[in-house]
Amino acid sequence: MGREANSEPKYDILALVTLDKNRILGGKQLTLLAKDEAEQKVMTADIAKALKADVVQMTSGDYLVIRV
Repeated sequence: MGREANSEPKYDILALVTLDKNRILGGKQLTLLAKDEAEQKVMTADIAKALKADVVQMTSGDYLVIRV
């Protein structure tokens, strides 16, 4: 079952960490461009720890830092 169309999401996207500069589109979240996968993982983990948030890896390889 999906969420109702008129209900607000129950999470906030706090950050996006990507390796592809073409995915930086804007929005209220912090968006960071990493130079390689190792830096991407470290940046994501540090941000999530500092913000006490969770990390989700998308199939594109980007990481989202979210708070439920």
